[in-house]
Amino acid sequence: MRQKILSAVILFSIVGFTQAQSISNSPYAAYGLGDIKYDNTLDINTMGGISSAYVEDFGGNFNFKNPAANGNFSLTSVKIEGKGEFNYFDTGSRTVNKNSSYLSNISIAFPINKKWKAGMGYQPYSTRSYTVKKLVELPVSQFKQNYFEGKGTLNTVQAAVSYQATPELGLGFRTNFLFGNLYSREELSLSNAELINGYEDKNKYKTFNFTLGAVYQKVLADDHKWTVGGQYTFGNVGSSEGQYTNSTYFYNGENIINQNIINRESKDNPSAIPSSIGLGAGYGMDRRWFASLQGDLTMGQDFSYFGKKYSLDNTMRVAAGGWWIPNNNNFRNYFQRVLYRGGIFYEKGGLALDKLGNINTAGTQSINTMGLTFGASLPFQSNSSNRLSNFDIGVEAGRRGTTSNGLIAQNYILLKIGLNFTDKWFQKRFYD
Repeated sequence: MRQKILSAVILFSIVGFTQAQSISNSPYAAYGLGDIKYDNTLDINTMGGISSAYVEDFGGNFNFKNPAANGNFSLTSVKIEGKGEFNYFDTGSRTVNKNSSYLSNISIAFPINKKWKAGMGYQPYSTRSYTVKKLVELPVSQFKQNYFEGKGTLNTVQAAVSYQATPELGLGFRTNFLFGNLYSREELSLSNAELINGYEDKNKYKTFNFTLGAVYQKVLADDHKWTVGGQYTFGNVGSSEGQYTNSTYFYNGENIINQNIINRESKDNPSAIPSSIGLGAGYGMDRRWFASLQGDLTMGQDFSYFGKKYSLDNTMRVAAGGWWIPNNNNFRNYFQRVLYRGGIFYEKGGLALDKLGNINTAGTQSINTMGLTFGASLPFQSNSSNRLSNFDIGVEAGRRGTTSNGLIAQNYILLKIGLNFTDKWFQKRFYD
């Protein structure tokens, strides 16, 4: 009982902290919705992100990404997860480091009965947190400086329901409420002038999207099984409010004074959150190992960047991953009961740039991402069939972008930790 109370207190008392997080990311976050952080729970993320055909064997992990894939989920689960980001930006001539740590997931999920399961949780969806200065020497010993700044976080609260229609077929539904503010500023200044020209973009989001999922898993006679699954996420229902301002001003210390508004426009972004589809297939042995392949397609979207309209292309992602446990029944050797995960992924981004800042035009370079993931679930010593709590750890190493065409390569390492408290909260107890 004390574990249940402690888990609930931690889950709800930490929600207020999430609004004050500062999450670092790259200058590429200036475009679209920023740097996307919505990447599943730690167990799925450390397998390269495979989720469409991933039905967890042990009953303690809820699959939010594909809400249909929860047929084996049987224990109440309370998760708290965090990340440390270590970014190394390479321009080809110099390297800059930027690091941060943040709360990446809090969730609670529980079985309603053998067929119905439910879960809810919080994750940051996307962020902007960057400052870039570009200094250009002009004739007659003058300089031009471009200053770029971005900040803000878009969060999501999600709720999901799973229904096991038959022993093989699962169906699911998830809704996400997305909210937050994203802000960008670009300034142009000359060394022989005090007046600064500034462009400011503010966006406020309050919108929903919905996901439908299905999964089919066939158990074979020798405890092996194969699984296929998929999910489709509809674009947002609602729109974002935005404002673009072009003005000139002076700085008095860090304060803007004598601002003269040249142009100010209000805008609506009716398709701010893109739709997406994911399909996967997997094969494994019950409570021993599992491997899966998955492909995801995120539809392109229109967005406004300092008063101009642009379009992102479709984003395509492929991943392979899985897990392995030596012997979950070996209570004499602790490491025989550790569950190990790994994966690999490649993503062809929908954003293409050149060194002049042109977006998705001829001669621009696609901003792609590739990475490797590793992780493990370390079980608590007091575990039993009704209590499978564990400490999760994970590492992701990858590269985004390129130094060619005058761009920036983002090399990164993500360290991930999490606690998963599981128990049968609603089990009837009998005493002699």
